[in-house]
Amino acid sequence: MPKPFYKKLFEKIIEGILALSGSITSLAVLLIVIFLFKEGLGLFNRSPISEGYVLAVNKSNPISKIDANLVKQIFDQEITNWEKVGGKKDSIILFHLDDINSIYTEAQIGENLENLPTCISNVVDSIGGIVAFVPKSYIKSDFKGKVIEPVNITPKEFLLGKEWYPTAEPSAQMGILPILLGTLWVSLGAILLSLPLGLAVAIYMAEIANARVRNIFKPIIELLAGIPSVIYGFFGLVVIVPLIQTVFNLPVGETALAGSIILAIMALPTIITIAEDSLRTTPRSMKEASLALGASRWQTIYRIVIPYSISGITAAAILGIGRAIGETMAVLMVTGNAAVMPHSFLEPVRTIPATIAAELGESPKDGLHYQALFILGSILFIMTLIINLTVEYISSRNKLGKR
Repeated sequence: MPKPFYKKLFEKIIEGILALSGSITSLAVLLIVIFLFKEGLGLFNRSPISEGYVLAVNKSNPISKIDANLVKQIFDQEITNWEKVGGKKDSIILFHLDDINSIYTEAQIGENLENLPTCISNVVDSIGGIVAFVPKSYIKSDFKGKVIEPVNITPKEFLLGKEWYPTAEPSAQMGILPILLGTLWVSLGAILLSLPLGLAVAIYMAEIANARVRNIFKPIIELLAGIPSVIYGFFGLVVIVPLIQTVFNLPVGETALAGSIILAIMALPTIITIAEDSLRTTPRSMKEASLALGASRWQTIYRIVIPYSISGITAAAILGIGRAIGETMAVLMVTGNAAVMPHSFLEPVRTIPATIAAELGESPKDGLHYQALFILGSILFIMTLIINLTVEYISSRNKLGKR
C-alpha cells in the first residue's frame, strides 16, 4: 500500500533538514580551519623585531641583515664583537632609547622631544660599533646611520628553534621545538601508563567478569569521561604533584610525569570502552574451538581474542593519544609550564594546548605573538587529523579483515 502524500512530504522535509544540518556543520568546520591557517601563516612574512622599532648601526658597519637569534645573543652580551657576526673587528656597543639621557640634556632633546631624532642620528653616526634599538618613528629621512633588516621568521626556525620567548625585546624568539616535544613527551607517558591498565580492565570486563560486575563497572568507567578536566587538574595539583615531589625529592612536583599520570587517568575511559567493544566482537565459535582443543581461558584470550581484536585495541590506543594531545586545563595546572627542552619525566614541560590557553588572552590581535599561537593551533589540528585518519585506516582494515 503506497504511503500517504503527507507522510512522504514529512520524510522529505526531515531528510532535507538532516542534509542541511550536515552541510552547515561541514562548512563551519571548513571555515574554522581556513581561519586558523589564514591567521597564522602571515607569521612567516614578518620581522621578529618588536613592532614599531628598528635596529640601527653606523654607516661604516658592513652588516645589512641579521637573524633573530644573533640579535638576542648580541643584546644578551653573549656576542660582544661584530667580527663574530660577519662584520669588522670592533666591539659591539648597545644603545637603547633610555640611554639618550646620559648623553644629551633635556634642553638639548627638547621639551616635546622635537630634537630626539637628530640626537639619535648623531649618536649612531659618532660611534662606530653601535647597535641602537629605537622607535621607527624617530628615524627620519636625514638619518645618518643605517637601519639593518632582520631576517624574517622561517618555518625551519619556527619548528626547530629551541627558545620560546615571543614577547622578548628587541627580537622575539619563536622556536616551538620545546613545546612540540613537551606535548609528545607528556602524551607518550600517558599512553604508556594508560594502555596496559586500560587493556587489562577491558579484558577483565569482556572475558572474565560476570554480567552483574560488568553492569556495575561499565557505567562507572564511562562516568569518568564526563568529569570536567579542571577537576582532574585540581586532583593532580593537590594529590599527584606533592606525591611526586616527595617520592623523587624534587624542588617542585609540577613535572611531565604529573601531566602523564593525569592524562592517563583521563584517557582510560576511552581506551577501556573501545578495547572492550572490540574484544567482545570475537566470534564465540572461535573461543569455543580453542577451549575444545585444550587451551585454557588465558591461552584463548592471549592467542585468539587479542590477535582477533588487535585493530580495535590499536584504535583505542591511538584515540587515547588523541585525548592526551588535545587536553588543556589539567595539563596547564600540573606540568609547570616551562618551555624548555624535555630530558626526563621529572622536569617541568609545556604543551601546545596549554601554551595557547595561557598566552592567547595576552597577545595583541594580529601581532607576532598572536599569529605564532595560531600556527601552534594549526599544528595541533594537523596532529589530531593524522590521529583520526590513522584510526579510520585501522578501522577500515579491521572491517575488511573480518569479511
